[in-house]
Amino acid sequence: MTLNIREKSAAGWLIPLIYAVGAMALGFTIPRLAYTLLPGFTSTVSVDAAIGIYSSVASGMLALTAIVFSLSFVMVQFSATAYSPRLVLWVARDPVMSHALGIFTATFLYALSSLAWVDRANSGRVPLVGVVLTVTLLIISIIMFVALIHRVSMLQINRMLIFTGNRGRDIIENLYPPIDTPSSVAWGSTAPSSQVLYHHGPPRIIQSIDIATLVETARQAGCMIEMTAAVGDAVLDTTPVLRVIGAVAPLPEDVLRQAIRLGGERTFEQDPKYAIRLLVDIAIKALSAAVNDPTTAVQALDQIEDLLIRLGRRRLEIGAFHDAQGKQRLSVPFPGWEDFLRLSFDEIRYYGGASIQVMRRMNALISELISIMPEERLPALRYWQKRFRSTIERSFRDAEDARDALEEDRQGLGSSRNMANRT
Repeated sequence: MTLNIREKSAAGWLIPLIYAVGAMALGFTIPRLAYTLLPGFTSTVSVDAAIGIYSSVASGMLALTAIVFSLSFVMVQFSATAYSPRLVLWVARDPVMSHALGIFTATFLYALSSLAWVDRANSGRVPLVGVVLTVTLLIISIIMFVALIHRVSMLQINRMLIFTGNRGRDIIENLYPPIDTPSSVAWGSTAPSSQVLYHHGPPRIIQSIDIATLVETARQAGCMIEMTAAVGDAVLDTTPVLRVIGAVAPLPEDVLRQAIRLGGERTFEQDPKYAIRLLVDIAIKALSAAVNDPTTAVQALDQIEDLLIRLGRRRLEIGAFHDAQGKQRLSVPFPGWEDFLRLSFDEIRYYGGASIQVMRRMNALISELISIMPEERLPALRYWQKRFRSTIERSFRDAEDARDALEEDRQGLGSSRNMANRT
């Protein structure tokens, strides 16, 4: 079997192209209609002034487009070295970038095409509609320029951390029910498979799963579907993606293909670990010897703590999906509480183990979680609290440094919570 690869194309080049074609069409049709239908609809601007205005607009927009986007892409490239390049792609592919380029290009092309209708056939006329549309496009260009500058300002590290945290908060809110919801532990069968769907082709990432379609397909066939790969997993050639259990006849392969979206990179859509993954990437890059910026790691831990608080108050066991009659039809692997903690702590603990600032922040984080989390979350948290202490004992030979690192401090090096306990 083969798995059809359906990638959602950003098609960033298509938006500026549409703007360019539309500007050329308007530039050659609207003035013609104005000449034909509204011969008296002209501007009081002189021919020489109109030519100067259109020429200035065209040349100015061309220069502005080149300068603004050159600076934008340089900033994106520079920022990619400061934190995860996977995160910069989300900013670089922002629709505002494509629409801004389209508007700038449209203003440039429309001003050029409008020149052809100034003093047409030595008439001495300047079509008013051309002047109005040019001014309108200039105003829109200014608005898009401001929006573009706002997007570029998002590349500041603190804003990128907030942006990433917000995406994680959205997926947690939409994906997980409250913790008082009954657990829905996925049932994994050891029964032989009646059908297996494999991936063939270059490596791809599972971006999302159409759960409703798979549940309905399994219900109609009276069987169960078990996903053998999770959202966010990479599938390679001949990797099994799902298996069908208990089906009398093979399920329609095209339906199964369409229910699984593959792409070249992970997305936030159904991947709650992706936001934490990006935050951890930023933190450990900041802790590298080349950057040596533990304060950024502390800021990343602020966002990670908030996501863990929200996850800890949600029912994470959501891998079993049932039909209307209550019979399980689909099993999907989702990360558990321990998986989230390992992703959030392990690498930062390892690379920041020698940083007093980072370890003080992590101690405050784990203590805060222990104080507010439900009872079922506490064993895993206490395990990581012990890991933090053992890391500090191993990393700091000086006893005073070790005691400093064991303090709980939400700022890393701000106000210690347990100074009174020091001897």
